[in-house]
Amino acid sequence: MRIFVNTHYDFLKWRWHAIAMSWIIILAGFGVMWKNGGPKLGIDFSGGTIVIVEFDKDVPEATVRSALDVVPGDKVIQQYGDPAQHRMLVRLPLEAGAVEKGFELEKGANAVHDALIKANLGNPQIVSREFVGPVVGDELKSKGFWATALSIVGIGIYIWFRFRFSFAMGAAIATVHDLLITMSFLVFFGYEFSLNIIAALLTIAGYSVNDTIVVFDRVRENMHLTRRESLAKVINDSVNQTLGRTVITSSTTFLAVLALFLAGGEVLRGFAFTMIVGIVTGTYSTVFIASSVAVLIGEKEATTAVKTPAKSTVATGTSASASKASANKPAARKRA
Repeated sequence: MRIFVNTHYDFLKWRWHAIAMSWIIILAGFGVMWKNGGPKLGIDFSGGTIVIVEFDKDVPEATVRSALDVVPGDKVIQQYGDPAQHRMLVRLPLEAGAVEKGFELEKGANAVHDALIKANLGNPQIVSREFVGPVVGDELKSKGFWATALSIVGIGIYIWFRFRFSFAMGAAIATVHDLLITMSFLVFFGYEFSLNIIAALLTIAGYSVNDTIVVFDRVRENMHLTRRESLAKVINDSVNQTLGRTVITSSTTFLAVLALFLAGGEVLRGFAFTMIVGIVTGTYSTVFIASSVAVLIGEKEATTAVKTPAKSTVATGTSASASKASANKPAARKRA
């Protein structure tokens, strides 16, 4: 299946519009985050109570979630272990000052048990309860940040050695752009930042740079074939030549993740939503952001390279003229 064959769209013509739109979305995301006092952190990062409940019959996840609506805070409910055991895992957020009170674990477990009893869901039993403190949350937060940062650095170093500096900067900036745009949409739609979200963000980073490398590899091939063309034209032609592959790959991946979002349940909804936004913005950044940055830095490098030899030539010519003048002076004195 071949689509977008022999296209000649001028994508770089709209690069400043694309960059401006990206900045608007990112700044709006940071604005909402600042207004809300920071990102909305899940239990993995903020701490809380984990309760495992066992039922004497099969109870749908949606029914348990509805029964626990009376328990305050954003909760995570998911099936736990073997389905034949009829167990559910319930994660409750950490309340302010709960660590000092020292009874958060028992309080959370009792609140879950009472809510399930009032909903007439058989005879639920609390088989396990665990308290995740904020110290563990801070450690997970730090590891999640460094995992994301080091992956971006590694991607940039790889592309620098594989291609050139301007391409590495284009890919790195495009990857950071994708992560910031995705985080902005997570803030807009009120999703919590959890380890599942971090896993999705790392997946997006890899997906985005893979698409970018495909375009840059075609750019490298075309630069050998058309040495007299400008970098902007070569990159624009390369984006057009790989456009069909980009659209097909992104579309099939998008459909798979959309199915996960619609039918994967509440537990995977945040992960799937992050992937949906990341796939869209990753395709967009490959066409507009990475290519634009590569052109801007590449043209600056070319301008610097042209000016440097020119200065050397002028300096060499001046020295040669001075030497010639010095050589002629004794001859002039001799004739005199």
